Amino acid sequence: MKAARYHGKEDLRVEEVPEPVTQPGTVKIRPAWTGICGSDLHLFLEGPFPPAPSQTQPHPLSGETLPVVFGHEFSGVVEELGEGVEGLAVGDAVVVEPFMVCGECPPCRDGLYNACVKMGFIGISGRGGGLAEHVVVERRWVHPVGDVPLDQAALVEPLAVAYHGVRLSGAKAGDTVLVGGAGPIGLLTCAVLHAIGARAVVTEVSGARKAKALETGVADVVLDPREVDVAARVLELTDGRGADVAIECSGAQPVLDTLTRALKAGGTLQIVALFSEPPTLDVMTVLLRELTIKGAIGYADDHPAAIRLVQDGKVDLAPFVTGRIAVEDVVEKGYRELIDHKDDHVKIVVSV
Repeated sequence: MKAARYHGKEDLRVEEVPEPVTQPGTVKIRPAWTGICGSDLHLFLEGPFPPAPSQTQPHPLSGETLPVVFGHEFSGVVEELGEGVEGLAVGDAVVVEPFMVCGECPPCRDGLYNACVKMGFIGISGRGGGLAEHVVVERRWVHPVGDVPLDQAALVEPLAVAYHGVRLSGAKAGDTVLVGGAGPIGLLTCAVLHAIGARAVVTEVSGARKAKALETGVADVVLDPREVDVAARVLELTDGRGADVAIECSGAQPVLDTLTRALKAGGTLQIVALFSEPPTLDVMTVLLRELTIKGAIGYADDHPAAIRLVQDGKVDLAPFVTGRIAVEDVVEKGYRELIDHKDDHVKIVVSV
């Protein structure tokens, strides 16, 4: 079958690979659309780093070395059910929660499987991926999406990231939440906040991203830190109290600093973004204002709730699909397009 495999830095090839075989407890899926994630871009530009294996070091769970099939944000259609699989039928539209976990370490035993000490991702760490004609996945990771259009369903994975961060933050209806960054995760975080009835205020410098936040209606207020003092403006918007919650989605030190300053006494700073370098934190502000700092990695049991937000019409994913391409064009019209014109896109999806 045809698949796009990651061989290393700036080396992604569409080639023929063996067809995966359905085993007991697994589901064979024909991927429909696969989103290009920031993690994919980093791997493409920088070369392999965990959770991706290298040419010589296999992933501890998949046992695979490079090359591996790429694509972890994907939707598709069930084509075959392994022995013992229940709750699905051939022809069902589905998405995949693309984890591979050991199930044995303390985090896994505590239900925090997203913090598994050996954690990997289908489509990064091995076991196939969305950029292939077929993939075989354990039943536990397959989620039906009903009549959600499959190009939009490919965005359920990043939506689950956003939902997980909002859930952990404790944000609720009526809260003012300052979101750092209006990239894909920042925009989807705003969408989740809008869905639960919170007021989303986003700080962003990109003109295109500011426009997208406003035209989609997911942000109530958009602030440009080059034009206003964001923390001071948030104080004005909240009658001097500050934001109830701040969610960091940019991975940028200046944004982290702004969010910390903009929080109310007793507020919560939720960190969702990955940072390329370890950030610093104003610990004295955290101390004197009794702030709570939380982290969020991926998702854990969040896909069903994220899917319901879409099915119930509370989150509209259609405006966030900004490009549709074929797998043969994934490098030039996908990766290169996002590298050169990232502000013009939220999510480019790829079909095989």
